[in-house]
Amino acid sequence: MLECLKILQSDIHYEFSEVKFLITALTHSSYANETGSPSGHNERLEFLGDAVLELSVSDELFQRFPEAPEGMLTLLRSKLVSETSLAAVARRLNLASYILLGKGEENQGGRERGSLASDALEAVLGAVYQDGGFAAAREVIRGLFEGHWPSEPAAPKVKDYKSRLQEHTQRIYKSRPIYALSKSFGPEHEKQFEVSLTLPDGEEIKAIGASVKKAEQKAARKALEALRAFDGGETVF
Repeated sequence: MLECLKILQSDIHYEFSEVKFLITALTHSSYANETGSPSGHNERLEFLGDAVLELSVSDELFQRFPEAPEGMLTLLRSKLVSETSLAAVARRLNLASYILLGKGEENQGGRERGSLASDALEAVLGAVYQDGGFAAAREVIRGLFEGHWPSEPAAPKVKDYKSRLQEHTQRIYKSRPIYALSKSFGPEHEKQFEVSLTLPDGEEIKAIGASVKKAEQKAARKALEALRAFDGGETVF
């Protein structure tokens, strides 16, 4: 496996000092549960990589478009860090072929799922951060998105309910909504996630999805619909 990982490291233009971080990033929970993998699985690194990715993309857009307003930057970032965008980058790296999957997940076609590949990509970015720090992770991200950075700050045509909700709550309440994972349930290959969204006024909204991100988007959409009714029919999405 170590020989194969040299190809991946070459493709992302980063060589790990401690390759154990990369192995963990590529270890799905189904594999760890079935084999008792000593390296654990990649969910914690995915959490870390998601934050590193968002900050890196935010910084890059901030530097590229010094005159763009906050709402525009938020929409641009949302498109770049969306599951669809990350899955496309993962496919270019052939990342799915490196992921260690449990037999059940493999038999259920998990390797073909874009969500699994995009999550693994975030975990890899978290691993780069662990191994080399933020500067290294930021350079990897810049390279991976080369050719995808927008040339001008035009609003992307994407239905990103989280971004639109954040814009609305910032404007009305001068504060952001808070998302929290309430619980997950179901078999590994069909796991569902329940997310709780708390608005600045204290109202709580729950939604369920096949991934945490999807559940968050559903909750944000529910909140936008509720806020539109509260504002007397104002269109906010």
